[in-house]
Amino acid sequence: MDTSETLFTIVTAINACGYNDELNVSVPVRAQIRAEVARNVRASVEAQETADVMCQYYHDHLTEDPTRNLAQYVSLALYLGSPPNFVPRVRETELPPDALNVVGFAKLAAAFYDKAGLHGAWQKNRDTYSALADRYHEPLSKLVFSTEIYLKLPSSAYLGRQFTVYMEPMGAPAQVNARNYGDEYYVVLSPGGPSLKMEQIHHTYLHYLLDPLALKYGAAMKGLEPLLDSVRNAPMDDTFKGDTPLLVTECLIRAIEIRTGSAKASEALRSEEVQSAMEQGFVLTRYFYDTLAQFEKDPEGIRTAYSGMIEGIDLKKETRRAGSIHFASQASPELLQVPHQGTAQLLQTAEKRLAAGDLKAAQDLAQQALTEERTDQGRALFIMAQVATANRDIHGAQSYFERALQLAQEPKVIAWSHIYLGRICDLQEQREAAVDHYRAALNAGASLPEVRAAAERGLKQPYEPPAPR
Repeated sequence: MDTSETLFTIVTAINACGYNDELNVSVPVRAQIRAEVARNVRASVEAQETADVMCQYYHDHLTEDPTRNLAQYVSLALYLGSPPNFVPRVRETELPPDALNVVGFAKLAAAFYDKAGLHGAWQKNRDTYSALADRYHEPLSKLVFSTEIYLKLPSSAYLGRQFTVYMEPMGAPAQVNARNYGDEYYVVLSPGGPSLKMEQIHHTYLHYLLDPLALKYGAAMKGLEPLLDSVRNAPMDDTFKGDTPLLVTECLIRAIEIRTGSAKASEALRSEEVQSAMEQGFVLTRYFYDTLAQFEKDPEGIRTAYSGMIEGIDLKKETRRAGSIHFASQASPELLQVPHQGTAQLLQTAEKRLAAGDLKAAQDLAQQALTEERTDQGRALFIMAQVATANRDIHGAQSYFERALQLAQEPKVIAWSHIYLGRICDLQEQREAAVDHYRAALNAGASLPEVRAAAERGLKQPYEPPAPR
């Protein structure tokens, strides 16, 4: 659970330009900040002129779908660096399509941030933001705990990946925006009303835990590709119709959600929910729903049981079952957006292969990305360094991390490169150099909890590798 001044700036800026969605049901701080910013703008000719230019851009980029007006700016904010410059952390060619559509807003918002005193408004309301976030800490902890208990899978197994829930009350309370960018998963929500929107957070968290498993079994997934022909006329989002691992994972997630929903739900009601998912195009939901009944009784965790679940799919049977479904006229919108595009997708796939333990595939994809001039070379080198680390090639890893530092733009890549280099220096008994890297990691990634914790551990005592099992 976190807050972000960058996200605050972008969403507050569109509020200043007439973004009023669900203002009447938002928490009071939204109206208070809007009033404060409006006063600042009225008090300065420069601020008014800056706002006029920015708001003209905003109105020129409105979409026909009101939900996308906020969504595209959320996508942009997640790819921007820290204030006051808000420079994109990747090249424009690697931005998600909706963020690319409004990338010009970043410079305009940076000028507005300066002239309209947004930093002061942010600092003034930090305590209010923290209090709103506190509402989520206990239910979020319970959600994470119960999910990991059900799957028998600790999230600590996913070191280096990130799942963040951002609280931003300047948005519409009914809208929840979830994103998956490579190995980073985000949920952006706005408080309002009695609901804490835990179902949406749970859905994204399940993707965070289960997506890497699907990528680990590429051959098995390829064998299930004929199922895609069965769902071409389904009303679900088109991204599922051309991506077997994504479709399989979504079916598994929906089955888990149904099985772990209300304890008071009858079997008949759960069966109706399964059928509804099937009619939307998620044609393996019934299979996974039935299979999970046995999984719940067995002691093995999802990592061990997953291969058996996939291998147990009878393709002919499921194809026949899918062919007999009368698809619904429409599907519920998918919460999690996964951008599919060019060279950026290459690196995202490499990161997922790495998370799944497929070192060879991750290395090949990262090497391919290095030959693409438009890719983020620092990010590709960071993946190569992680592969070398996993292969215990310390000298190769050190070289790749050092090269990554020279080219990387993302604070996360820079910070983790310093962490790894600090650990390598500790292993080589170069404590002074190690401490320098840990300090550099703190400077680069102070806003990232995992980086901060790793760097502080490194500063307290030299790194020692885990004992071999």
